[in-house]
Parts: sequence; structure tokens; C-alpha cells
Amino acid sequence: MAKRKKNKINIKLRFNVLTILIYIVGIILIARLFTLQIIHGEEYKEQSNTRLTRESTIEAARGNFLDRTGVELVTSKMEFSLEMYKSKVDTENLNKSILNMIQVLEKNECSYSDTFPIKIEPFEYTIENEALINWKKNNNLDDDITAEQAFYKFKNKYKIENTDDIQEIRKIITIRYLISQKGYSSTKSVTIAENIPNKAVAEFSESSEKFAGINIVTKPVREYTSGNLASHILGYASRIDPDEYEKRKSNYSQNDIIGKTGIEAVFEEYLKGKNGTKQIDMAVDGTTTAEYIAKEAVAGSDIVLTIDANLQKITEDALVSNIQKIASGDFGKAYDAKAGAAVVMNVNTGEVLAMASYPDYTPADFVGGISNENWAKYRDNTSKPLVNKAMQNSYSPGSTFKMVTAIAGLESNTINLSTKINDTGIYKKYRDFQPRCWIYTDYHIGHGYLDVSGAIEKSCNYFFYETADKMGIENLVKYAKYFGLGNKTGIELPSETAGALASKETWSKLHPQNEPWGPGQVLQAAIGQSDNEFSPLQMARYISMLANGGQKVDVSIVKTIRNADGSEVSREEINQFINKKLGLEQDNTENLEINQNYLKAVLEGMKSVTSDTSGTAYIRFKDFDITVGGKTGSAEAPNNQVHAWFVGFAPFEDPEIAIVVMVENGGHGNYTAEVVRNIMAEYFGMNVQNVEEDMRAIPYVEIIN
Repeated sequence: MAKRKKNKINIKLRFNVLTILIYIVGIILIARLFTLQIIHGEEYKEQSNTRLTRESTIEAARGNFLDRTGVELVTSKMEFSLEMYKSKVDTENLNKSILNMIQVLEKNECSYSDTFPIKIEPFEYTIENEALINWKKNNNLDDDITAEQAFYKFKNKYKIENTDDIQEIRKIITIRYLISQKGYSSTKSVTIAENIPNKAVAEFSESSEKFAGINIVTKPVREYTSGNLASHILGYASRIDPDEYEKRKSNYSQNDIIGKTGIEAVFEEYLKGKNGTKQIDMAVDGTTTAEYIAKEAVAGSDIVLTIDANLQKITEDALVSNIQKIASGDFGKAYDAKAGAAVVMNVNTGEVLAMASYPDYTPADFVGGISNENWAKYRDNTSKPLVNKAMQNSYSPGSTFKMVTAIAGLESNTINLSTKINDTGIYKKYRDFQPRCWIYTDYHIGHGYLDVSGAIEKSCNYFFYETADKMGIENLVKYAKYFGLGNKTGIELPSETAGALASKETWSKLHPQNEPWGPGQVLQAAIGQSDNEFSPLQMARYISMLANGGQKVDVSIVKTIRNADGSEVSREEINQFINKKLGLEQDNTENLEINQNYLKAVLEGMKSVTSDTSGTAYIRFKDFDITVGGKTGSAEAPNNQVHAWFVGFAPFEDPEIAIVVMVENGGHGNYTAEVVRNIMAEYFGMNVQNVEEDMRAIPYVEIIN
């Protein structure tokens, strides 16, 4: 009984203690609330207003492009940009803030985004037809509304009452329209202006209370440090368009830069890098109070190319100079030459050491969006400066194809090294098609008896007519395919052409309504005509294979990819990436073993082209210190044009490089040989200036094939 009474007392005591504790805690909480709300209320309210936190993206720099020696061709420089977030200011103060912002930009000669399609003084729409109809519909405007009426509709919509100046009103509308189209918010910014000078940055920072919601950020901007050099290889990057954004919006923003052409486009996934983040503390009126980096950005990977910047420049300069000389008649007759291409390749590895296409373009024109004026300049140029003629266009190769016919004839036992064919000038085997050798056309004579080396030296059409007629088109196609003609090379660049290889199959595809395939097409195919059309890059691979003993080469213009952490991407990964990105197929052509004696005879003929007095390019190489194997070609083309080719390799005894030059409407093949000579002079360390002086001293000689 006593024990039960004692327990009741303990319980009562504990209850009283708990009640006292609750009472004390309550007093403390009340006191704390009094302190927060009454004593320090205004102070904490002010602090809370500054604690609106936004996350800003730190853009990663795109990877650089380097040549094989480490020279930077493309890089990224850091520039200031002006962004704007949605803030909690009223409409009147927002409009005032926008006007203040534009005044600072204009004072510092900064351009800003202006997509509002109405001009003033006089009022005019800047868009027309269907675009204007859609714009009116999207903005709930009547079909017949005038530009002036629409302008004031927007003025009223945006409640612009702080100014009566029509110029100022339009400036405010411009930014209000921009941010409404881009869909900005308190956490998503809109870029207003780029490349802001330091003076403007300082003014924005010092008077931030005047500019609601603005934020200055540093952004990497693409810089093409070598101007137009290798423009068709490098390509260009520009702002992502709506279609691209829809496909990639999980990794891109609407303001991002993306590769559009060339290496910039193909290796976008490696070049982009990984963005970082920055936390920004802002007051409700949009002014920034503090910022700090939450995650560092990681730069994109660097692409190391196989080209040599110095050799690339020499190649481009030599090509341009040659085209201008042909056009001005420096070789005896003026031709309407305006475009061309040149390729320099390592004969053993297939690495492209230089690749030029003329006319070229300026990649920097596209950074941040190309102007209408510049776009019209490129679009309306009939020579198509945006097209890489070295690998996106194909041309009839003319006589530069004759080495294929020679190899095919020898390998098929149609001819042998002792075979001599008598060129009488006109090939009369077929009554309805009797083609002539070029020497008969010019001088009404034939070459007489020639073996295979002599036929290449003198570029005798008759010899190759007879050879092809006897062996048939199948053998010719077999060896042309082995040398990669009529197939893509697999270079790491977009839109490569496969060209076309003359055959019965090609004929039926290209000429379904014409007469059936006949002997005349075989004769034409043998001298690089008919449907034969190859890119200069394909031709460079073909000449490389002739020079290296007939071994296949893997054409490449990317040497390696270096990640930001210093590691390199494996060649296997690069190849897999390229095959998937460009949709390339495996090379399934038969691996043929070319008889080295046959190959030697063909190469001897090519040496005679440049070193024997009767060779079609002797005049260009007679005093050259290095022995060169070469071949001229003058290929008939549409509209009565004649494309001029020269293909060559050196040194003859131990070949290192193959060079192919093609000039559209260049007249005669031997004209372009000087381009090859100047490139070789650079590659082998000769004095280019002296070589050019020597070439100017060489007289015109009418040796054309």
C-alpha cells in the first residue's frame, strides 16, 4: 500500500516538472518571435529580399583546332555578355530600366539583339508575304493592320508611358519583344548583347540599381586565328537554330553555339565541353548581391589535324595565283577560270597535309550569326565559296586516269611490257564512233608506235583506246575501284561525294533514256571521260597508291583528339564515331596485289612526263632539283569547259607526298603543274620566292594533254 502511494507521488512530480519545462520553452519562443518580428523585423526583411538565388550557366570553351605541329588555328576567347532575368519590378520601372540599359550600350557602341519586325520613320514592316501573315497571326493582330498601328499596339501592350520619344519607345519595345519571344524567367536569362567592352561592364556594375534583372557574364567566343586559312576544313560554328535546339535541348540552350560545317560540325560532341554553374544572389528588384561558382566548366576536347599550317598556306596561295594567271592569259590564252582545288597527301599514311578549295570564305563571318549582306555575298557567288571543291565536288579526270587503264591492261594480260601500239591519229575500229588522239586534233599526226611508258609520257589517247577495247569495261572498273575511284575516301568531313565510275551500271542510272551502253563509252572511259567523275581528294588517294607500291591507304585529316584532362581519344573510338556520324561503310573492294614490274613501267612513264623533253609537263619541271612523277589532264566538261588537272608525287625514288591540282575551266593540264612545283618547293625546304620567279620566266608552250 505504501509502495503504491509512493508511485503516485512520483508521477505527480514528473508531471509538474514537464509542465514547467513546456511553460519555459513557450516563454523562450514568444521572446524569440518578439525579437524577430518587432525588434529586428525590418532588418531581417531586408536580408530576405537579397536571398533570391539563381543558377547561372558557365559556358565551357569549345575545343581548339591545332595543326600537326601544334599551331592553333581555331580557339576561344573570353568576352563579356549582357543577360537579363525576370525581376519583381513593376512595368514602369522595367521600361525605365530597359531604356537605361540601351543608353549604356549605345554610348559604348554595343549592338544588341533586335528582332522586332517594324521600322519607324517611316513605319514599315521588315518582313513580308507569308512571314508577315504568320507574324500577325501569332501576335493576335488583324490581317490589314498597318505597321504604324501595329507599333502602337505593342506600345500599349507593354505600357510604355515613361517617354514620348518614338525612338526610345521602339528601343524599349525591341527588348520587351525579345524577352517575350525567348521566354525569360527569374531563373532563365535572355542574352541581350555580346562582346561588351570593359567600360560598359564597369558602368553596369557600378550602377546596378538602375538595371533591373541584368547580369554580366563571361562567355567563350569562337576565334579563327588564321583568318580564312583552311576554312573549308575547319568549317564554322554559329548560334543554334530552332530545329537544332529541339533535337538537342537536353544539352543545349537557345543561346548556344554549335558547329555547322567542317570539323566544327563533325566533332561537335567532342568540341562542346561541359558547362559549369554559378550561384547568383539577387534582390527582388533584380540587382545582384553576391555570386560564387558551384561547379567548374570543363573545356571541350582539342582536335589535332594532320595538316601543316605553313604548307596549307602555300597550297592556298599557289592555287589562287595559278587561277588568276590562267584567267588573265599569262599562259598564252585567257580562260574563264574562277575556281579550283588542291590536295597534298602522305603517300604511305593517307594523311592530308594540305587541302585547298577556291574561292574560300571567312568563318568569323558566321560567329554569332551572319549578316544579310555577307550571306548574300556567299549565296550569290556562282563559284560557290561555301563548297569544298576538293571533296564535295567531282570532275572528269581526263588523262590523269590513264594510269588506271595501263595497270588494268597489264594485270588482265591484255597488254604486256613489250606491247607497242601504233597511234595513227584516228581510232577507226567503229564506223559510228572514231575518236582522235589529241596530237592528231592539234597537228594532224599520230604518235606512232608506243609502249605503255611512252603512252603515259605522251598521253596518247589511241594507245588507251585500243587497250580498253580489248580488255573490256569490267577489268577497267575492277582496278579503278581498287584505287578508290568512285567511292568516298572516308575523310572526317561532311558531305563527301562518292563521284561516279563509268560502267554499264552507272550508264543505266545516269542515262536511262539514252542509247544503250556501247563500245564508244568504253573508249571514252579509258581516257577519263564518259561518266567518270572523281573528287581531287579521291585522285590524291589514287596517286598515293600508285606511288607507294599499290597499297591501300586510310585517308584522314584528324591526327588525334586531346581531352581537357590531357588524355587522348583512341583511334578506334575516333573511327567508330566517324563511321556512325557520317554513315560510312566498310571498304569491301577486293585487295589486289599489283605486279611491281607493271607499276614500275607506269611510274617511269609519269617520270618522263616531267623529265623528258617530250613530256607534257617538262617545261614546268626541267630545272627542278627533285625528280617528280606526274601526269597532266585536260578534261572536257559541260558548257564547253575544259578542266585542268595535274597529279604528281615526289621524290620519285622514295615517294613521300602526292599532290593533285584541279582548276575549273583551266584550259590545259600543264598550266596547273606550277602549283605542284611550288608546293613541293615548300615541302622539301626550297626557296619558294625563287621558284615563283623561275615560273614567271617560263614561256608559254602549247603542249596541252
